[in-house]
Amino acid sequence: MKFLFIVQGEGRGHMTQAMVIGELLLKQGHEIGAVVLGSSTRRRVPDYFLDAFPCPIHRIQSPNFVTDKANKAIKMGATLWDNLKKLPRYTASIRKLDQVVVAEKPDCVLNFYDMLGGIYAMIYPYRSSFVVIGHQYLIYHTDFTFAQPGGIQKQLFKLNTKITCWNASKIIALSLWKPERMSAVKNFSVWPPMVRKSVRTALPYSGDFFLVYIVNSGYAREIFELAKNFPDITIVAFWDAGEMPQKYQPLANLTFHQIDDRLFIEKLSQCKAYLSTAGFESIAEAMYLRKKTLMVPVEGQYEQQCNALDAQKSGAGLGAKNFDPQLLAQLTDSYSSSADSFEQFTEWQHSLESCFAEWMQEMQDSKTPVAK
Repeated sequence: MKFLFIVQGEGRGHMTQAMVIGELLLKQGHEIGAVVLGSSTRRRVPDYFLDAFPCPIHRIQSPNFVTDKANKAIKMGATLWDNLKKLPRYTASIRKLDQVVVAEKPDCVLNFYDMLGGIYAMIYPYRSSFVVIGHQYLIYHTDFTFAQPGGIQKQLFKLNTKITCWNASKIIALSLWKPERMSAVKNFSVWPPMVRKSVRTALPYSGDFFLVYIVNSGYAREIFELAKNFPDITIVAFWDAGEMPQKYQPLANLTFHQIDDRLFIEKLSQCKAYLSTAGFESIAEAMYLRKKTLMVPVEGQYEQQCNALDAQKSGAGLGAKNFDPQLLAQLTDSYSSSADSFEQFTEWQHSLESCFAEWMQEMQDSKTPVAK
C-alpha cells in the first residue's frame, strides 16, 4: 500500500511518531510517497527528521501558537488572532497539499494531528482514506481525565482535536497506560507510545545530573535561577534557541545544548531524573528508560496540563507549576515506588507491533478502489 504523511511540526513528538510508523511501514514493504510537514518560522525542523524518510518532504505553513515576549507562556488570544490573519497562507497550504496528494495518489493519508490535514479531509473526502494518530485523541476514551479548571482552553483543545480528525476512517490514540475497557467511539483504537529504536536500545543507568528539555526558550531563565541558587545540582539542558551556540555553559553546573537527537537520548539514558514541559513523547521515552519526570506544563497550553495529569496518574513522575528543587529530591527518593509502573509501561509499549499488525490487517481487509 502507498501512504502519505501529514505531520504537525509544532511538536517534535508528532515527528517522532511519524518516524516510528514510517519505519514499521517500510519494514513491511509498504511505500511512503511523500511527507507533508506543517511548520512555521518559530521552530527549526531537525535534521534527524529530514533524514528519516526516503521520499520528498514538502513543507507547508500551518497554524501555530504565539508566545509572550519572554517566549515562555502561550497567549491564546494572540494565537487565535495571528492565525486568523494568516488564513490566506493556510488556503495556499491546502492547495499545495492537494497538489501533492493528487500527484502521489496514496491509498491512505496518515495525519499526525495537523489541523490543515483535518480541514483537507473535510474538503476532499474522496481523495483517499484518512487515518489520524496522536496522543490527543485519548480524550475520546472514557477513562481520560481532563485537567481542571478547563474553561475556554479546554473547549478550544477539544475543537482543535475534532478538526484534525474530520472524516477519519480510523482514530488511533496513543496512551501511557493500557486501557482496561473499550471505547464506545467507532473506529477508535488505543496504542502504546511510539518509542524510537534508538531509545529502546539505549542502556540506562543513573548518573549525577538532571536532564532538562524546554520547548520554549523562555524557560531557560527559570532553569538558570535553579542552577544558580542550588550549585550542588548539576543540570544538562536542551533547548531550541537558534541564536545561541551549539553548546552554552553559563554556570559551572549548567550546560545548554541545541536540539541534538543522538546526544539527547544519550543524556536521557544517563540522567538522575528528567525535567520537562510535559511533552508526551519525551515522557514516554523517559518512562521506557525508567527515569522519573518532573513535568511543568507550558503556561497557557491546556493540552500539556492534561499530559502532566495523565503522566502522573501513570506513575511517570510529578506534575508541578515550576521546577521546584524540593520536588527534585522527592522525585529521586520515590524511584522504588515507580518500578511497577515502569514495568507495566514497558510491557504495554512492547505491544506496539501487534497493534500495528492488527491495523494493517484491517486496512488490507477493507481496501477498496478510491476515487481520485
